Parts: sequence; C-alpha cells; structure tokens
Amino acid sequence: MANVTDLQTKYSKLAQEYSKLRAQNQVLKKAVVDEQANSASMKEQLKQRDQTLRKQEQEMDSLSFRNQQLAKRVELLQEELVTSEAKGKKGKNKADSPSQHGLQTQNVFDEDLQKKIQENERLHIQFYEADEQHKRQEAELRARLLELERASHEHQAVVEGLTSKYMENTEKLQSDKARLELKVQTLEREAKECRLRTEECQQQLRRCQTELNRQVKQSTSVIQEKVPFNDTKYNDYNSLNVPPHNRRNQLKARDVAGQALSFIQDLVAALLNFHSYTEQRVHIYPLDSSIEPISPINQKFSQYLHENAAYVRPLEESFLQLHQSITEDSVTVLETVLQLKPFADHFSSYTCFLQKILPYQLKSFEEECDAPLCTAALAAKNQELQCDMKKLASIFDKLQNYINLLALPSLEQDALPPSSTSAVYTQLAAFLHSLHDAVKEMSKHYNQKAALEQELPTVTQKLCTTTECLVGSLSSLTIVTGKIATFFSNNLDFFTSSGYGSKGSVALNPLQAETMLAHKKKAAAYMEAIRKPQPQSVPYKEALSNRRVLTSSTESREGLAQQVQQSLEKMARLEQEKEHWLLEAQLGKVRLEKENQRISELEAQLTAALGGKLNSQTQNHQEQEIGLQPTEKEATLCTSLVGMLCTTPSVDHVGDEESREQLIKTHYMTRVGELTTQLQISDSKAVHFHSECRALAKRLALAEKSREALAEEVKVSNQNVTRLQDELTTTKRSYEDQLSMMSDHLCSMNETLSKQREEIDTLKLGSKANAKKNKGR
Repeated sequence: MANVTDLQTKYSKLAQEYSKLRAQNQVLKKAVVDEQANSASMKEQLKQRDQTLRKQEQEMDSLSFRNQQLAKRVELLQEELVTSEAKGKKGKNKADSPSQHGLQTQNVFDEDLQKKIQENERLHIQFYEADEQHKRQEAELRARLLELERASHEHQAVVEGLTSKYMENTEKLQSDKARLELKVQTLEREAKECRLRTEECQQQLRRCQTELNRQVKQSTSVIQEKVPFNDTKYNDYNSLNVPPHNRRNQLKARDVAGQALSFIQDLVAALLNFHSYTEQRVHIYPLDSSIEPISPINQKFSQYLHENAAYVRPLEESFLQLHQSITEDSVTVLETVLQLKPFADHFSSYTCFLQKILPYQLKSFEEECDAPLCTAALAAKNQELQCDMKKLASIFDKLQNYINLLALPSLEQDALPPSSTSAVYTQLAAFLHSLHDAVKEMSKHYNQKAALEQELPTVTQKLCTTTECLVGSLSSLTIVTGKIATFFSNNLDFFTSSGYGSKGSVALNPLQAETMLAHKKKAAAYMEAIRKPQPQSVPYKEALSNRRVLTSSTESREGLAQQVQQSLEKMARLEQEKEHWLLEAQLGKVRLEKENQRISELEAQLTAALGGKLNSQTQNHQEQEIGLQPTEKEATLCTSLVGMLCTTPSVDHVGDEESREQLIKTHYMTRVGELTTQLQISDSKAVHFHSECRALAKRLALAEKSREALAEEVKVSNQNVTRLQDELTTTKRSYEDQLSMMSDHLCSMNETLSKQREEIDTLKLGSKANAKKNKGR
C-alpha cells in the first residue's frame, strides 16, 4: 500500500509539473510566434527602408548631375559676363540703350545664379540630413533585428528544451498510466473475485448466524433452567471481573487509525512543501543569493528550514507504527496504546522546531518591509503574516500539550482520569478547528501578498513561480487541516466513549487487557473444539449387550482366525491342483492331436498298401477325421484364478516333457507380469489418492487464509477508494487554482504583448511619416 501511495503522489506531482510546463510551453510558443512575426515585420520595414534609401540615392545622383549642369551653366554665364564686360569697356561710347540692356541681362543672370546656388545649398543640406537620419535608423533597426534574432534563438532553444522535457514527461506519464491501468484491471478482477467470495462468506455467515442463534437460544434456555445463580449480581464480590473483548470496537479503531494515517501523510507532504518553498523564497527575496549574498539572519533561517524533513518525516513514521499496532486481536485504549508516546514526542520536537524558526521568520518579514520598493499595503500584509505565524506556533504548542496528555496513561496508570479524557478530546477538536482557521487566514494573506508583489516593477519570474508554489502548498495545507478537523469532530463520540469497561473497575488497565486476550484465546479454542463433531453417547443397556457380544466375539476370534487360515490354505492348494489338472488336460489334448495325426498317416500308408479293398471304409474314416480336425486344431483357451493359458497345435516333433515345461513356464511368466502390473497400478493409485487428499487439505487451509486476507483487502480497498476520492477532489482543486493562476498570467502576458504591438505600430507610423516627409522634400 505504501508503494501504491508513493506512486499516486509521484503521479500527482508529475501531473502538476506537466500542467505547469504545458502552460509555460503554450506561452513560450505564443511568444516565439509573436517574435517571429515581429522579426518578419522588421525585415519588411528594413526592405522598405532599403528601397527608400535607393530612391534617395537616385535622387542624390540626379541632384548631383543637375548641380554639375548648373555649375557648367554658371561657368558659361561667368564667361559670357566677362566677355560682355570686355565688350562694354570697348564700346563705352556707344549709346546708353545697349549698355542698359546688358546691365539688365547681367542682373537677371546674377539673380538666377544666386537662386540656383541657394537651392543647391539647401538641397545639399536636406540630402545630408536625410542620409544621416537614414543611416541612424538603419543602424537602430539592424541592432534591433540582431537583438530580436538572438531572443528568437533563445526562445527557440527554450521551446526545444521544454518540448523534449514535455515529450519525456509524456512518455513517462503514458508508461505510468499503462502500468496503473494494468494494475487497475488486476485490482478490478480481484475485486470481482472478492465480491464473489464475499457473497459466499456472507451466505456462510448467515448460516453461521442462524446456527449460533440456535445454539445461543439453546444455551440460554439451559442456563435459565440449570444455572440458578449469577456471579455478576453483586459488584462487591466482582472486583476482578474482566470485560469481554469488543471486536467491533477494534475494527472501528483500526479504520479510524487508517483514515488518520492518510490525513497525517497529506499533512506531512503539505508541511514539507511549505517549508521547502519558504526556503527557496528566502534565497530569492528581498535579495537574490545568485547575485548578492543574503543577510546572516536569512542564512540561518534557510539553514534551519533545510532541516525540516528531520522533524516532519518522523510524524508519519511514528503514526504508521501506531496504526500497525492496532489489530483485530488487540485491545486499544489509552492505557494500552504504547505507540502514542513516540508520536507525541515527535510532535513536540516539531513544535520546538516551529518555535525555533519563528523569530527568524519574523525578522525575514521585517527585512521585506525594509526593502526600498516595499509599499504600505505590502508592509501591512507582512505584519498580518507575522501575526498569523505567531498564532500558528501557539496553536501547535497547545496541540502538543493535549497530545502529551493523551500519551500519559500508557506510561502511568490513573494519570488521566476518565472524566478528564472527554474534556481533552473536546479541547483537541476545538484547537484543530482553530488550526484550520489560522492556516486558512495565512493562505488568504499570502494570496493577497502575492498579488501585490506581482505589481512591483522589479519582480522576477523565479520569484513569481516560487510564490505561486508557496501559495499552492498553503492551500493544500488548508484543505488537509480542514479534513483533519472535520474527521476528529465526526469521530469525537468514538474517542470519548470507551469500547471497554468492567463492572467494579473505573478504567481498563493493561493487566485486564492481557487477561481479556487470554480469555478470548481460550474461548476461541473452546468454540473450535465444540465445532468438531462429538461421538454420540450410548445407552447403558445397549453398552452391556455390546460388551457381551464383544466378549464372545473375542473368545471365538482365535478359532475363526484359524479357520480362515485353513480355508485360505485349502483354497490355495485347490487352485494349484486346478492349475495342474488344466495343464494335464492341455498336454493330453496335444498328445491326442499327435496320435490322430500319426493314425492318419498310418491309415494312408495302409490304404496305399492294400489297394482298393478298403476304399469305402478309408474314405468314411477320412471324412470323420476331416470333420474332427477343425475342432482339434483350434486354439485351446484355459481360464483359472491363477491366469489364462492359450495353446495352439504345433507340427514340430517336440518331446512331451519339453512341451509341458515350456507351457508351464510361459503361463506363470504371463501371470506374474499381470500381477506385477496390477500391483503397480494399485500402488500408484494409492499414492495419487494420498497426495490428492493432502493437496485438498492444504488447499482448504489456504482457501480459509485467502478468504480472511481478501476480507482485509476489501476493507483496505474501500479505505483506498475513499482516500483516492479525497485526493481526486484535492487534485481537482489544485488544478483549478493552477489554471486560474495561469489564466491570470496569460492575461498579463497578453497585455504586455498588446503594449509592444502598440509601440511597434507607433514606430511603423513614425517611419512612414518620415518616409513621406523625405519624399515630399
């Protein structure tokens, strides 16, 4: 059962990790797809910028060509100006109208040249600014493209790693699923067999109950008629009266201990997770130990938290020993449960551990409050958590006191009066409910604190994951404590009402328990002896007559034995004589056949010698011989008590003595072989029947043992079914919590992605606007 429980816990842990990895994988896939789309859009933008750059280069070439043309034109105009000035100097004496016309032309050319120079300078400035802006944007886009490609490669590597890990976990989970399905099928088949056997056992139980009821009625009537006294009437004379063994109370106690063991195992798992995740959080927040060293107080706190398994694991082990000590044939009361003291000691050591780590935990919360980015709301939540931790430690301390009180009667008699036992159980149930309320309050405050920490700008993914795991462990701890409190309250009547009690004594002590078990064994042995069939009694007169017959038969037994012996010897002698005469008869038949053959030969010779005188007589005689030969030549078969002898006529001339000896030898050899074969067959049958009887007896004993074992397995299976149903509900709740957390995480990621898309859209619009401005220029 322990292996099955470990497999179930491992399977649930793997399922949780699988769901987390699957959700992270979906998020990373979406992020990779978005980054790929962004990189594709950036590449398109880069292509567009390259196109605009080429257009601007073409425009620059055209402007430089136009500039060269204008420079040549300016040179030509300057030359024309020089020539015109020279002509003007030579023709000073000419009329005023030509000089004025030349001056006007020169002024027009000067203005045109000045405009072209200004335009050329402006175009040079615009081209230089556009070129610088384009180079700067191109460098920024290339750097961003490299960064996005690097991030895409990193995301791709992370996705590949997660995919491989996901495939490995999937294969492992599939193999575990197949193995568990096979185990479930075998268990179902065994359960069907157990049901059939249970029905048979129930029928047998009904028959036994009817028989026992009949015997009880008969015994009651006999007691009422034949026993006129009752030694339990006066309590003063019965101070040593021993109570009867309550088997139903023992079965109930074992069932309750099994349920409590499953709850203790869940509690131990939740406490281990809570302390482990708290240790991880101390290394991450408020200072990350991978970047800078944490404070000495947190180092000591982490060291103490690392030792939590040494205090938590013994709780499960000691309670398992307590559950194993409660059997159907034992007496379970506070005075006889010796294994309760080790559990109380381990619980006290765990309470001391909580008291030891409490100051460090309070200092850790104070350091979180002293962090620079700690808000007022977060500091208030830390103060509430400090109060919750103090309350939790005090409740564990009170639980330790009451558990130690319950363990005292097993060490000292009359340490806890029966009147105080019910009060102790009632207070224990009340503090278990207080523990559930305290853990529930602490879980609520941690959830609120986690929500506030996610709003901080410096929060990391590692801190968020650790906080989520810590919150999950607190939720499982809340569920377990609630189950324990409900279970204890439901069974409070069973705890407070003792199933054993004797008239004349206040409580059951260990000596009375031993006496009770001894009487139980004696009663079982007596009932087993009664169950065996007893020989019926014989009347006195019939016994006297039987004695006379027995005496007379004893006197004549020797004579009868002698007569039987003589008869057997006579029968053997007669059988031998019979066999002898049968052999003589067979030898006589052989001789007769030989004589008949010899006579036929002599008659043939005689007929040949005498001729035809005796033809008629010889023919008649031959016809008679021919009619006799088939019967004489047939095989003779002789049966006797000794054996069977079969002889066939022979033509060979063998002597009478040799043939007789050969026939006797063959007859006795066949008879010896038959008797040997019959003897071997009889021996083998006897051995077979003996071994079969022994095997049937063993099978009957094994069937009885298997019936008892299967009844226990049915009980354990029912307990496992209830426990698995509880685990299923717990797993469903944890999955729902994880799905809600992942949905919140996805919403936050979608918000960040939408912000990034908006920024990219604004950058695209800005680049398009710059491109349009450059085209307009």
